[in-house]
Amino acid sequence: MAAATPLRGSGSGNGSRSSGAGSASFDWPEVARLMLLSRALDSIEEEQLLPQGKLFYQFSARGHDLAQLLLAQRLNNPADAVNGYYRSRPMMLGLGLDPEEALAGPLMKVGGFSDGRDIGVVFNLPNPNGPKMLPMCGGVGAQYTPIAGWAQALRYREQALGEACDEAIAVAMGGDASCATNGFWSALNIATAQSLPMLFFVEDNGYGISVPSTVQTPGGNIAANLASYGNLEIFDGDGTQPEIAATTISDAVAYVRGQRRPAMLRLSVPRLSGHSAQDTQAYRPDAELEAEGHRDPLARLHDFLVPTQMSEHDWQVHAEVASATVENALDRALARPSLDPATVTRFVFSDPQEAQQIGGLRGVGVAPLAGSREVQAQPGRVNMLAAIRRTLDAELSRNERMIVFGEDVGAKGGVHGATLGLAQRHGEARVFDTSLNEEGIIGRAVGMAMAGLLPVPEIQFRKYADPAEEQLNDCGSMRWRTGNRFAAPIVVRMPGGFFRCGDPWHSQTGEVKWAHAVGWKLAFPSNAEDATGLLRSALRGDDPVIFFEHRALLDAASARTEYPGDDYVLPFGQARVVRPGDAVTLVTWGAMVARAEQACTTLAAAGVGEVEVIDLRTLVPWDRECVLSSVQRTGRCLIVHEDNLTAGFGAEIAATITDEAFFALDAPVRRLAMADIPSPHSPALLEAAVPTPKDIEHALRALLEF
Repeated sequence: MAAATPLRGSGSGNGSRSSGAGSASFDWPEVARLMLLSRALDSIEEEQLLPQGKLFYQFSARGHDLAQLLLAQRLNNPADAVNGYYRSRPMMLGLGLDPEEALAGPLMKVGGFSDGRDIGVVFNLPNPNGPKMLPMCGGVGAQYTPIAGWAQALRYREQALGEACDEAIAVAMGGDASCATNGFWSALNIATAQSLPMLFFVEDNGYGISVPSTVQTPGGNIAANLASYGNLEIFDGDGTQPEIAATTISDAVAYVRGQRRPAMLRLSVPRLSGHSAQDTQAYRPDAELEAEGHRDPLARLHDFLVPTQMSEHDWQVHAEVASATVENALDRALARPSLDPATVTRFVFSDPQEAQQIGGLRGVGVAPLAGSREVQAQPGRVNMLAAIRRTLDAELSRNERMIVFGEDVGAKGGVHGATLGLAQRHGEARVFDTSLNEEGIIGRAVGMAMAGLLPVPEIQFRKYADPAEEQLNDCGSMRWRTGNRFAAPIVVRMPGGFFRCGDPWHSQTGEVKWAHAVGWKLAFPSNAEDATGLLRSALRGDDPVIFFEHRALLDAASARTEYPGDDYVLPFGQARVVRPGDAVTLVTWGAMVARAEQACTTLAAAGVGEVEVIDLRTLVPWDRECVLSSVQRTGRCLIVHEDNLTAGFGAEIAATITDEAFFALDAPVRRLAMADIPSPHSPALLEAAVPTPKDIEHALRALLEF
């Protein structure tokens, strides 16, 4: 197929495209230099470093390299961003990656993308003065929705903040197999529905490891299948023919830059090495492998340049220089200091004492944790729902980079009502509805955060976070796995828990999952004042936060307080002593706080004993000192939570008490939680499953009698 003639989607209007100036404007000697450098890097890894056991993973880019290097020459805006995958090192070289850094990553040396924390082929490049390579992920397809978020952030920064991002674009790179993933389709819907300046750059080598593209995609050509997709311009061609590939890439990039709309660029390329260095490709017929070899873009680049644009001697000099450059880079990389195991726990969270060298466009967009810890009570009591809404409103007014979005949060004001009226007050660009796609909601939030915004996505119910778990996990680990080179602080509002009834789909808490997830802070307020302070603390912080909004507390009388003011912040990790006591320590959070208070009031009235009730308020971090200090005084502890008993967060608290306060105990640490079942729908069954005040009272009596 002639690459200069794109397939057109039905949504492409008149199909007008800005001219990409064809192949003439490319720096072809530089393409040759970098392509030979890329091949030399592949060779030294495969032939020397892998056999020597100095690196564990190697993914050759042979066959993909020409197309990537041509694309790199068309990315020249400092606000451009690319998110690639494990075969994207040629793109990195084209964006300025130093060969020493390219080797330091796989060799697990100091620096090298992550300081040895992540696989050496999972790249990132902050590139302060040029296009950014956003942190890659090990999961195939995980690169797409963050780039959609970057593209949406470019539009917001341009239109709402008046910044000069009007020519910048976002590029997602992937193989043909990645086009079968949730992330690809999520990003495709976002980019086309929002008409975002995003380029889907698909390098189709015909295989996903051993699975041919015909199994991945009907007919084996994702571009042909999407030719009628609305609002998507399609470009399709051969990524091994220098002039054709250059023209196609130029046209595709120029279209996205000029039209500010999405496009797909599919280039057919050969996979000249196995999926990884360990892959022998024994599943491929010999004739197919031989035919692939004849499509080597390096040989075709040579024939294209020699002798019309350079001599054979010049080509050989480039090849010799590339080999020498890689040898010297290897010597320097090997000479780097070994990794210090003592540093392995650094950068899970932000640290005000650490120098922050965060990539992306965040810079001036991060709000410091500031505010008052003193309550400035407003007249009248508010429920938790009103407190959350008022806090969001105040912070939207304060921070023009903050945006709130999710399913039904705009026109409807949220299915729970927490965003009611905010879209009308702050505009649809800042408070808006999304499609029903949690992967896309969280993934785009990650990209927006790296692009300098403060995204506040809502997951309608806790259970609905499951489709977004990959993006949530990748977001939390980003700072750590990039060695503090990138971070994506987002605040995810996540309602859940029982209400008047329960059910397996809308009534989970499951907070232990996010307590276990690396890099996430977790708030679980039990009243309006705490919800205000913790939410504002999250919105003014620099870490990803899960903010849990318990459905039963949104309008509960027990959760109503005076509104503490529009500047009130409550630091994470500070528990609240709800009622003091010396007989038993009761540790709880969320909807169980009011039930615990009720049970303890009954016991105190009966003269049984004064129980100290501690509301943790946050689980990551949790206030160990407060709990341990109380247990050391009382000698007894009951932990009550709504989540399932087995492996619930109460087990972590119990283990900590046993480790650090064992000799202060007069009785075993007890836990009271929901049985190991999903949340039942019937109110009668729900009350039989979730700890009630009577259940708590009985557990306390048994503990006191031990």
